[in-house]
Amino acid sequence: MMLINLRNAKGEIYASSLAKSIDCTYSHVVKILQAMQKDGLISFDKQGRLKILTLTKKGQEVADNLDKARQLLS
Repeated sequence: MMLINLRNAKGEIYASSLAKSIDCTYSHVVKILQAMQKDGLISFDKQGRLKILTLTKKGQEVADNLDKARQLLS
């Protein structure tokens, strides 16, 4: 779900705005994002104190496949 939200985001997205959009705590989102970064699905682009989230090519492919699977199941 987070990957799909990141893929569909317009403009820059931060962990805090992602947490709000999926109704989850900030600390939980950060923990999941760190695991996603370790797996090569996202990258963090640091701008001052803020970290902008970006999907990698691998993350984009996974998000696309998740979205297709979700559509098939609905």
